[in-house]
Amino acid sequence: MLFAAHRTPPQRKANPVVAPPASLDATAADRSGGVQSVERAFHLLEALADSGGVSTLSDLATASGLPMPTIHRLIRTLVQQGYVRQDTARRYTLGPRLIRLGETAGRLLGSWARPYLAELMEATGETANLAVLEAGEVVYVGQVPSRHSMRMFTEVGRRVQPHCTAVGKVLLAQLPRQEAAAVLGPGPLAAHTVHTLTAPSHLLAQFDGVKEAGYAVDDQEQEIGVRCIAVVVPGAPTPTALSVSGPEARVRALEARTTRGGLIPEMQEIATRLGQALASSG
Repeated sequence: MLFAAHRTPPQRKANPVVAPPASLDATAADRSGGVQSVERAFHLLEALADSGGVSTLSDLATASGLPMPTIHRLIRTLVQQGYVRQDTARRYTLGPRLIRLGETAGRLLGSWARPYLAELMEATGETANLAVLEAGEVVYVGQVPSRHSMRMFTEVGRRVQPHCTAVGKVLLAQLPRQEAAAVLGPGPLAAHTVHTLTAPSHLLAQFDGVKEAGYAVDDQEQEIGVRCIAVVVPGAPTPTALSVSGPEARVRALEARTTRGGLIPEMQEIATRLGQALASSG
């Protein structure tokens, strides 16, 4: 019987399997736990808001530092979804679909803050307010009115110019000087009373002192006979301020009191706790 020698066929080297390159978005997600394209889209919306709600693509590129092709792609998507729109001058503006989101978020913010506003109202006897700085305007998002028959009332959701309000001034004072100047514009600003400061330069000159003191005052600048004191809510996810408002004589009496450490420290302590609660809620 003949036996054939068994030969092992030569082994062929298997071609390595090369995985397709990960996208930039996936790589960014691995690094930060987020999605880069989503982060960039929100960055563009915030840049648009910081510019007053209207901007060109080139200005957005400068503000965001993103390459123009990326901005084109993201802006096109935001336009399609209604969060950005293009005007007749080929500029881009914040879109109407953001209104519903902002109103809902504002109501929730006011709801979360209500226990702190109620505490401030009980401590001072005056109307307590919560406001945010949005697209260059002050928006009131929460309020607990005073129990006095003569009291201040501001409709939640109302938008006002920041230069004549204590909440507006204390929030503008936290911004870099150039950003605050951009919000105020070249002036002159609208005069609501004879006490309203209408020159942006005069307001800007006050902001260093406001930031150092930690509070701002509206001394009949929006309405005759009304005085308002505001402090920043530290740690809040959006620029937010807490205030008390009432008849001038009553608010001045509050400022002069020394119980509980004085009005401003008491307001700042409540604002700090509110900021911590807002930050922890995300």
